[in-house]
This record gives sequence, structure tokens and C-alpha cells, in this order.
Amino acid sequence: MTKKEIVRTISDEMALTQLQTKEIVQKTFDAIIETLVEDTKEKLLQGSEGPLGRIELRNFGVFEVKRRAPRRARNPRTGEEVPVPEKFVVTFKPGRDMEKRVKVLVQASEAGKKATRSKSPKAASSPSPVAQTLSATTTSGSGSVDS
Repeated sequence: MTKKEIVRTISDEMALTQLQTKEIVQKTFDAIIETLVEDTKEKLLQGSEGPLGRIELRNFGVFEVKRRAPRRARNPRTGEEVPVPEKFVVTFKPGRDMEKRVKVLVQASEAGKKATRSKSPKAASSPSPVAQTLSATTTSGSGSVDS
């Protein structure tokens, strides 16, 4: 899914124009980036050793800036050792809600694989276990949003 598709989906659901929605989505992404950058700068100035920038979006996940120490690597073509400088990387750890929903997909996929192996030609017209599980999770979702 692209940003454009996200904008289209949200604008349809919220009765906003795509232009208004695009601005909101872009400002949200910009705010996440700005927060990570500013937190990282602040913690670097303080001499922090742990995680640097961090932003937690409840029920979605946590973005964190982490420091990767300098190291020695090897050029695979020549075998020569090369220094790799320290760098900062952004990591993402999914929240509980996202983990649960993905776990349901994995379980449904595994159930679908088992059912496909033992499926008779007569049962071919019924929906797959994956489709049944997905349908159940999308229609029975709580719909609540925490801030």
C-alpha cells in the first residue's frame, strides 16, 4: 500500500478531500520524523548511551533511533578489511494490537495450508479458512482507538 492509497482510503472514510487528507497524513509523518530527530539530538548532547529518539504510538508500535557501533567489515570481493563508521538506524517494534492481528493471519494461513492439502473437489466452492478468519477479524474488530 502506498501513501496515495492510504490518503484515498482515509478521505473516503472521513468525507474529506484527498488534498486535505494528504496534508494530514504528510504532517503526521513529518511529526514522527521531527520528533525522532529532535529527541536524538537532545540525547546525544546529554551523552545518553541507551536508545536515542523514541516515539510510541499506542496499539501501533514504537519507533526508536539506535546507535550502531563502528566495526570492521570485509570486502567480499577482495577479502580486504574495511572500517565501517558508527551510524544511527531507525527501528520499529510493532505494538500488541498489531502483533495479535498479524498472528491471526499466520494461524489462518497455516490452517489454510492444512485444509488445502486435504480438500475434496466438492469443497472447492466454500471460502478458504484464511478468508473466513480474515472476514471474522475485520467484522468483529473493537474499533477503539487509544491516544
